[in-house]
Amino acid sequence: MTDQGSDRANYCYRHPDRQSFILCQRCGRTICTECQTPAAVGVHCPECVREQRAQFQSNRRASGAPSSLTVARRRFAMVDQKATVVIIAVSVVIWLVNLLSGGLVNQWLAYWTPLVGTQPWRLVTGLFVHSSFLHIAFNMLAVFIFGRMLENLLGTWRFLALYFLAGLGGDLAVSLLTPGTPVVGASGAIFGLFAAFFVIQRSLGNNAVQLLVIMGLNLLLGFLPGANISWQAHVGGIVLGFVTGFVFSKTRNIRQRRLQVGLLVAEAVVLVAGIGAAYLTVGGYVIG
Repeated sequence: MTDQGSDRANYCYRHPDRQSFILCQRCGRTICTECQTPAAVGVHCPECVREQRAQFQSNRRASGAPSSLTVARRRFAMVDQKATVVIIAVSVVIWLVNLLSGGLVNQWLAYWTPLVGTQPWRLVTGLFVHSSFLHIAFNMLAVFIFGRMLENLLGTWRFLALYFLAGLGGDLAVSLLTPGTPVVGASGAIFGLFAAFFVIQRSLGNNAVQLLVIMGLNLLLGFLPGANISWQAHVGGIVLGFVTGFVFSKTRNIRQRRLQVGLLVAEAVVLVAGIGAAYLTVGGYVIG
């Protein structure tokens, strides 16, 4: 009787304890089902697969073809609303990481007035963290709809200025009205987008009353008992959205570019100074 245990050709070369009769189509070595990769004809072993990929990349470079990273960069460059896409992508990634961390990410990134002086990143990161699936789903849907329209109207950098200024407006309102309450979400910035879009549409002669009604109805939801919604951030975002939208509508001329930038910087300085003053006011707040 033949001792198959002594015939190593009948066993996977990577797993000597697994008997197999599957051969790599390229090198002829025995491989088990875990080690095989389907090919155009038959299957290949892991080493042959790595060699083929390396050869493919070498031929690709020799032929002058762009790398995968270059292709990805070119595709991203073709996207018209880059800032909107990045905001949504970052928010979704942070939400997923927060789930995996058991909520630790939200604790480190949420906006909270008593900590903003020593952890200033919370001024911005609070816009990217969310409490639940529905929270991030509705917020990102609003960013997707209004973000794309406003980014097309204003351009990427003006849109980003509007988004973060409205977010800071929401932070300031929270710091002044409810300084002891941690806040998460992009709602303040989103309400700023609503308000700015209304102002810009009106400046272009378009009827935007329906948007004003929608914004008002959404604002009222924050006052419902048990809603657990920061209406303060919404109000702050709306105020800054109106102000920033007004600035954009009155400085459209290219000759007013410096004035526009100066006014936006002034808004940011006032907002940060206001938040700083609120932080100093609650400096003795005991963090539990």
